[in-house]
Amino acid sequence: MRYDYLIVGAGLYGATFAQQMTEAGRRCLVVERRGHIGGNAYTELVNGVTVHRYGPHIFHTNDRQIWSYVRRFDDFNRFTNSPMAYYRGRMYSLPFNMLTFYQMWGVVSPGEAHTILQSQRLEAPVEPRNLEEQAISLVGRDIYEKLVKGYTEKQWGRPCRELPCSIIKRLPVRLTYDSNYFDALYQGIPFGGYTNLVEKMLLGVDVRLGVDYLERKAELDAIAERIVYTGPIDAYFGYALGPLQYRSIRFETETLDNPNYQGNAVVNYTGGDIPWTRIIEHKWFLFGRDELGRELPNTVISREYSHEWSPGEEPYYPIGDDANKELYRRYAELAAGEKNVVFGGRLGSYRYYDMDQVIRAALDTAAKELEGDR
Repeated sequence: MRYDYLIVGAGLYGATFAQQMTEAGRRCLVVERRGHIGGNAYTELVNGVTVHRYGPHIFHTNDRQIWSYVRRFDDFNRFTNSPMAYYRGRMYSLPFNMLTFYQMWGVVSPGEAHTILQSQRLEAPVEPRNLEEQAISLVGRDIYEKLVKGYTEKQWGRPCRELPCSIIKRLPVRLTYDSNYFDALYQGIPFGGYTNLVEKMLLGVDVRLGVDYLERKAELDAIAERIVYTGPIDAYFGYALGPLQYRSIRFETETLDNPNYQGNAVVNYTGGDIPWTRIIEHKWFLFGRDELGRELPNTVISREYSHEWSPGEEPYYPIGDDANKELYRRYAELAAGEKNVVFGGRLGSYRYYDMDQVIRAALDTAAKELEGDR
């Protein structure tokens, strides 16, 4: 069978593009190297708990069209991301808000908090040269030392003084008791999990799992008019210019005979004395209930450990320093010469996207493809 589009990757970008083109009457084949759909948003049931296999995915957007689009495929709950931070036996509210400042300094008024923040911000130079100076200029020394430094250095595997300011463009500081992490109009988790959502998106689309496109490239290219590639852009070109750098994550997941391990979906561990960056308690994304609305007597937790990526592992966070940006630019020039291939998604564009951004990019690409057919 011949296809109009071969789509490499069954994550949100590939699924969105395939859904749009199939709805428009195009014949699509999706191939996926892993044994499941959904990409890193993949969820699975473990003892009744919907587990986010590759880390928590909380959908949030200000784009009403994107919100309407994803709700075509599943209903979403009203989950609000309000993580906590653990530092040396004490808990702090995130993002930084009046409750955080009360926990940190015992202040109860926005004026008191503002005065302390302003006095500590003066320590940083007017033009910060690294992440440490940038963070202090935004939140001051106390919050930086307790809630930013250790977490960030574990996340990136480098001292904050060696990291660029761009990693922390801005840290939310709220002089209100608002612990909603995302400043978004729409937020939630699909009741059926992301795997169910992507499965509905791919209805009517041919899908082949466990297929490594790059190992069978010539064979697969021959059966489609155009290719949409969402894998690593450097891998597509055989790392001819050298590999792009990423941070990866190792997960330790366990089921506990305990109805409530930490009382929150996400707890960050911000001290350098604890090796993991955070613990996820998956059941709280759906308020501690199973797909039938029944309270769950057990729980599932995942500890996350950040580490340097190497080929063969799952890449998560692009290292956005100048050297990698320049290397990606050179790969993008090569990609521009592949006239029959569209590069997209997080890995294809070497950019960390939120889920709504991935979907928006895929919708826009599909619209351009359809416009070009007219």
